[in-house]
Amino acid sequence: MDQNIIIPVIGMLTGIIIPVAVFIWQYKDAKGKRETVLEISKNLDDSSKVEKLLNIFEERKKEPIDYRRNGVITIFVGIGLYLLGYYALGNILKGVGALVCLIGIGTMIAGYLYPNTGKELTNAVEEYEK
Repeated sequence: MDQNIIIPVIGMLTGIIIPVAVFIWQYKDAKGKRETVLEISKNLDDSSKVEKLLNIFEERKKEPIDYRRNGVITIFVGIGLYLLGYYALGNILKGVGALVCLIGIGTMIAGYLYPNTGKELTNAVEEYEK
C-alpha cells in the first residue's frame, strides 16, 4: 500500500475499533458479575439476601448525579481547549473551547436549579443503615 494512505486508513479503523472494544469489555465485565450472582443465588435460601446482593452491584446507579461538580470540570476543559487554540492551534479550537465552557456553565446552573432532593438523600441513608 502507498504510505500516504496508511495513516487515514488507521484513523478510520480507530473510530470503529475503539467503540467495539469498549462494548466487548463492558459485556465481559457484566457477564462475570451476572455469573457470580447466579452462582451465589443458587446457594442462598432467603430471597432477601439475593436482593441485598443485587443492590451491591447496583450501588453506582443509586448515587445522585452532581451537576455542579460535572459543570466545573467541563468549564475547565473548555478553558483548556480555548487556551490551546489561543496559543497554538487557532480560532476553530478557541470556538470549541468557548462552546465547551458554556456547556459547563449550563450544567453547573442546572445543578443549582435541580439540587438533590431530600427524599433521595433520606432513602440513601435508610438503605445504608439496613
